[in-house]
Amino acid sequence: MLPQPSFPPSSIPVRMSGRRVVVFPSAAELGPALAHLVASRADKALLDHGRFSLGLSGGSLVSMLSKELPALPDLDCSHWLAGFCDERLVPFNDGESTYGLYKNQLFSKINIPDSGVLAIDPSLSVQECAEDYARKLKEAFPKEDIPVFDLLLLGMGPDGHTCSLFPDHPLLEETQKIVAPISDSPKPPPQRVTMTFPMVNLARCVVFVSTGGSKAPVLKQVLEGGEGPALPAARVVPSHGELFWLIDEPAAASLTLQVERPGSAAKL
Repeated sequence: MLPQPSFPPSSIPVRMSGRRVVVFPSAAELGPALAHLVASRADKALLDHGRFSLGLSGGSLVSMLSKELPALPDLDCSHWLAGFCDERLVPFNDGESTYGLYKNQLFSKINIPDSGVLAIDPSLSVQECAEDYARKLKEAFPKEDIPVFDLLLLGMGPDGHTCSLFPDHPLLEETQKIVAPISDSPKPPPQRVTMTFPMVNLARCVVFVSTGGSKAPVLKQVLEGGEGPALPAARVVPSHGELFWLIDEPAAASLTLQVERPGSAAKL
């Protein structure tokens, strides 16, 4: 078991509606803290129910996790189940395939079994692919009407999208499906499958990772509000789970809300 979080008095965790916004000097300091958070939630899940379920996203998270998770001592992933919060409908050897990137950069470095990775079937149509992936998830979580992941790792685009849930898109209002197809993604490639809000918001823990100065304006809108409808990332509010935003100083540049700055050795 990893030690429990320990904060100096000047960085007592700030909880706003269950949300914690944690700022690191740079992505280099953020990465190790993210890896420790993943490992600590894995320890907790394994004690509670004998398996750790992790939802992965693409983008900068791939390289960050692929560097930091294998560096953890005594990491045992033999009882992990990894799924994908969204996926592009492309062959696994395509550079846009999130599964393909993780397979080459992370899964080959850790002892997660092949049966512990739930990937899409890219040979199917986008509609069939979404239905097939929803079936795979339900089979992996047979006791739950909607699969409850122990941890979802999410990114956010400069437009405020997360997963493949984009601003003003009809999928934002999806209430029945746990995985939905999208054929008109504003960001290429256009065909994707994505978890929907009913599933995302049931997770036991959701962690956003957002770095770089280009994210500062949208991060301020998502975390502090603004005019118009809430952006997709702002609609991620776990009903009974934890919510973390792990960000670096450039991304936090425009924020006025109170945040945590626990330092690079933080264990969240």
